[in-house]
Amino acid sequence: MLNRSQAPALHPIDHIAFVQPEVIQLSNGAQLFWRNGISNETSKIELHFKAGSTVDQPIIASLCAGLLISGTSQKSARQIQKAFDALGAYYDVSITQNEAIVSIYALKEQLLAAYTVFHQSLFAANFPNKELQDLIAERRQKFLVQQEKVSFLAQRQFQRSFFGGSVYAKQIQLEDYDQVSLTDIKAFHQNHYLKGLLEVLVVGDLDQSEVQQLEILLQAFEKAPIGKAQFLWQNEIGAIHVEQEGALQSALRIGRPLFNKTHPDFCDFSILNTILGDYFGSRLMSNIREDKGYTYGIGSYLVEHQDYGYFVIGTEVGVQTRIGTFEEIQKEFDRLKTELVATEELELVKNYMLGQLLKSADGPYAMLDLFSNVHHYGLTLAFYDHLIERIRQITPQRIQELAKQYLNWEEMLIISAG
Repeated sequence: MLNRSQAPALHPIDHIAFVQPEVIQLSNGAQLFWRNGISNETSKIELHFKAGSTVDQPIIASLCAGLLISGTSQKSARQIQKAFDALGAYYDVSITQNEAIVSIYALKEQLLAAYTVFHQSLFAANFPNKELQDLIAERRQKFLVQQEKVSFLAQRQFQRSFFGGSVYAKQIQLEDYDQVSLTDIKAFHQNHYLKGLLEVLVVGDLDQSEVQQLEILLQAFEKAPIGKAQFLWQNEIGAIHVEQEGALQSALRIGRPLFNKTHPDFCDFSILNTILGDYFGSRLMSNIREDKGYTYGIGSYLVEHQDYGYFVIGTEVGVQTRIGTFEEIQKEFDRLKTELVATEELELVKNYMLGQLLKSADGPYAMLDLFSNVHHYGLTLAFYDHLIERIRQITPQRIQELAKQYLNWEEMLIISAG
């Protein structure tokens, strides 16, 4: 009988068995990554298109993503949605700066049929004017609401100042909604969806014949253009405040350029970042939330893109504690630079990070996500074995060395709004 008064034994994590998906090369240059071995009847297909907000005008990319299945000459948006519903399928589209990602979920027996509904709707999309005007009205209203939020203002100022001179500084403006051209949306759809398929990820115990039928459908996409514009940027440093009259809170963003997974310091800095602000027991949370009571939550993050990476701290505090919050963050930087992290704290963070990595590898869906997260940088699943090794071997001295190199207040862009 289980003795609930006794805690279960702790076992160190020495190795995680990462599983490589099957790779299928399509004739149009895109790759299909397939992961089977699913213990249930669910399935998913995820398509990545070169249709992010930085490849053209941000508003055109955003509206086109919202109108992908808005109707054809044969079917209305409602009819297309009913076809998904009849299959028990769910459709979602998200957009990043670099990509648009379409995800379709269904039981494995219906995945091919669900994708066929999307495929036919995408290739025959005619972007009805009523659907476009309704979406513009909805997005304009949402933009007006967002403009009143200090977090929105701080993030936009951070983006403008941090990515100065690059395509990543481009933002949607309110007046853009009055200048939308249906011709531009159709051209974007043609050039960045029908000619912009980058890769496809499939999870599900499909028959080989079903995968082959998917391959045939996917061949309809034309090969995406190879190459990209040179990425140049000039980030600002120092403090910028965006005044918001009557605001009770201030949103803060503090950051600096760093690197992505391809950099030799990435894994070690990830450990430093976790100590500083990337879990609930972090130093920023313990100080600014638990001790000072300035905020409900504060965190530090490593943000990665194919061209760059950066470190950022984000929170919202009362306007009267804005300066105090900045001072406490500086103190936490200085502590990491002048004091060695205690062995007990470092062991706690190591165990937390290994546990999170084990959790993130739980099941075929998660495993394929892990693969995708490194494949985009030209890396393999061996990256995670290296990460585990660095977590196990890192020392307090190495943490201090990284803090001295990267956590310097005078090198940060410091944004506040409120």
